[in-house]
Order: sequence, then C-alpha cells, then structure tokens
Amino acid sequence: MNFAKRTTFSAVLAVALMLTGGVPAMAQQLKIGVVNVPALMQRAPQGAVAMEALEEEFRPRQREVLAKQQEFEALSEKVQRDVAVMGETERRNAEKELRDLQREVARLQNEFQEDLNLRRNEELGNLQRALLKEVQDYASSQGFDLVVGDGVLYASSAVNITESVLKAMEANFQAAGN
Repeated sequence: MNFAKRTTFSAVLAVALMLTGGVPAMAQQLKIGVVNVPALMQRAPQGAVAMEALEEEFRPRQREVLAKQQEFEALSEKVQRDVAVMGETERRNAEKELRDLQREVARLQNEFQEDLNLRRNEELGNLQRALLKEVQDYASSQGFDLVVGDGVLYASSAVNITESVLKAMEANFQAAGN
C-alpha cells in the first residue's frame, strides 16, 4: 500500500513539474499590455470634441439661467432699497414676486444641471465604447494576447501601451476628418 501511494505521488509530482515547467515557456510567448483608461478618457481628442459640443449645446440654457439669476438679484436689491417706503400691500406683493422668482431660478438651475449631467453621461458612455473599440482594434492589429485596464496595481513601462493607443486614437480621429 505504501508502494502504491509513493508511486501515485511520484507520478502526480512528475506531471505537475512538467506542467509548471511548460508554463514559463508559454508565458514568455504571450504579448501582454496595460492601458490606463482614465488617462485615455482625459487625453483623447474625441473626448475634448464631445465636451466642447456639449458646452455649445447647453450654452443658451446656461445664459437663460444666468439671466434669471440676475433678474432675481436686481429685484432683490430694488425691494431691499425700497422696502422702507413701500406700503404693506406693495411690500407683500414684492416679497411674493421675489419668492416666485427665486423658485423659478432654482427650478431652472436644477433642470439645467440634471439635463447637463444626463447628456454628459451619455457622451461619456459613447466615449467609453469608442475607447474600448480603439483599444481592441489596436491590440488585435499589434498582436496582443491580453490587454488589461482598470484594476491594475502595477505595470512596468514595458507593458504599458497607453501612449501607443492614444497615438492610434489621435490618428484615427484625424483620419475621420475631425
């Protein structure tokens, strides 16, 4: 019985050594890269164009909100300046008008911010999808077996392909005529 256990153990050990001996040889043949996704998001020309378009899209509404804020501030100053000479009814009407205008300003600000955040998230989602496609295309064309992104705690510069992917993104952006 001891002989059978030793023979089985020796056979398992031999197979394990052969397998582990083959892993380093296989690992040397793999081409692995690391991409810093936040850096690509921040530096990609596609992102800058998307954010500029977003600002342009929301600029008229931002002006509207600012105009209402200025209207409120002007009315508030006028009421504060004239409150001493106003009659009771006139003062109550002015205070009601101020409250209504303040509510309208707050409503406009909230709607503006919600709509802007929604659109920004849409654009960031589009950018993330485009970035993922760019990384996949680059990795495929360069023969990478594995490219990792988020969650990397350390990567040497030998496997960091962020700059190469960024250059490819810029070239594709220019080729698209943007």
